[in-house]
Amino acid sequence: MIYRTVFFGGLLLLASSLLHAAPRTNVLFIMADDLRPELGCYGSVAVTPNLDALARRGMIFRHAYCQQAVCNPSRSSMLTGLRPGTLGLYVNGTHFRELKPAVTTLPLWMKEHGYTTRCVGKIFHNWHTQEHGDPRSWSVPEFLHYANHGDDVPQVTGTLPPNLTTLSSGLRQYGKVPLCECRDVPDEAYYDGRVAAEAVRVLGEVKDRPFFLAVGFWKPHAPFNAPKKYWDMYQRDRLPPLNPARPAAAPEIAFHQSTEILGPVEKQKQPTPAQAMEMRHGYFAGISYMDAQLGKVTSALAKHGLLDSTLIVFSGDHGYHIGEHGLWAKTSNFEFDAHVPLILAPPQAKQAGTSTDALVEMIDLFPTITALCALPDAPGLEGVSLVPLLADPQAKVKDAAFTQHPRPAYPDRTPRGKPEAMGLSVRTASMRYTEWRNFDTGALVGREFYDHTRDEAELYNVIDRPPDPAALEAARRLLHGQFPPQSR
Repeated sequence: MIYRTVFFGGLLLLASSLLHAAPRTNVLFIMADDLRPELGCYGSVAVTPNLDALARRGMIFRHAYCQQAVCNPSRSSMLTGLRPGTLGLYVNGTHFRELKPAVTTLPLWMKEHGYTTRCVGKIFHNWHTQEHGDPRSWSVPEFLHYANHGDDVPQVTGTLPPNLTTLSSGLRQYGKVPLCECRDVPDEAYYDGRVAAEAVRVLGEVKDRPFFLAVGFWKPHAPFNAPKKYWDMYQRDRLPPLNPARPAAAPEIAFHQSTEILGPVEKQKQPTPAQAMEMRHGYFAGISYMDAQLGKVTSALAKHGLLDSTLIVFSGDHGYHIGEHGLWAKTSNFEFDAHVPLILAPPQAKQAGTSTDALVEMIDLFPTITALCALPDAPGLEGVSLVPLLADPQAKVKDAAFTQHPRPAYPDRTPRGKPEAMGLSVRTASMRYTEWRNFDTGALVGREFYDHTRDEAELYNVIDRPPDPAALEAARRLLHGQFPPQSR
């Protein structure tokens, strides 16, 4: 209640404006790094009880897509609500504020509208850029937001337990740690355990005021070094078998050299089947480790009585290959890289425990979160609100989702310093169509077309013999509507 003093007829009147504002909806915004939709609630063998419980409180978005499958462009796009082409950002080494100094971010918009905004862990990308994180977006400095995955050396008191995983040691080190590491250490030995502990502490600090708390977990990103108890949740020979086949008739430009995992091309060793399965095992262990840390944060939310006043958002920044298509890590336009998990759990969700097959994009999160918090729309956003889907899972908010990625995969690490080509991809309800264009001229240099009604794994590029020519033409028109020919 806000009281105002007004003068009328020489008398002092105490008047109440009776502005009963509804209680603010808090936001717990949780991100995982390099996580494809490999969760129990998505039908995976992954052991993710906490995310499965979150899905029962909210809605699963089964067809959510990132805008570029690498950390900095994806996160910058998601958190500004702008596509990579609008930002002009396709690489890890350039901070979005170098290109768009005045752009508004989701947490900045929340802060400007009365929220305490806090960041724990990796939310904005870091390390490669001159500016780390985005200080102006947060009410206080970020925590453990600036680090390198290869520096996640286990921190323990006393003697470090041995590494029980050794098969992949013949491939390469991942920075200061082995590519795969299985040690019997506590959760807090690695980044994500400390992220969870700090997020729990911060919740206690901000619980009595409207908050936007962003929690960024570093897993399941490589190195594959979750504590031993998470490796023990899986039997390696019972994990899904790897099909490393490349898509038939796909253009060479669609692939990359997997340098993030396999190292520099001139020093690469191709993993043996046993080494590949070890890395896949480690990826699943990292998922369960991340899920357990997330559970600590959501449990703290419940302990403080905040579940019924908090919107919980969970997403990955992009997908991932663990040997499929002969690829490791991200940086492609294939479904494995473009497809991400997304769960929204609003307070007292009307459609709790449901899922939607509607196509959505990560740029849609900014307008969705502000709408659910009853805030004004930020100007210039390129996404749309997903609130209609929360009311009706059968609804549709867009006809297509768009993803893009340059070649070379990391163009800022080349002498040219910019892309030679750009892959532009559209995902419809049943198809994926991709064009590769010369970055300077826009000339077409390759095309792909995958029929998801028959080929969910994208193993057959049927661009030369489409089973449904009309669907191909519809997808082409959608792509050209978003990325007109002769443009970047």
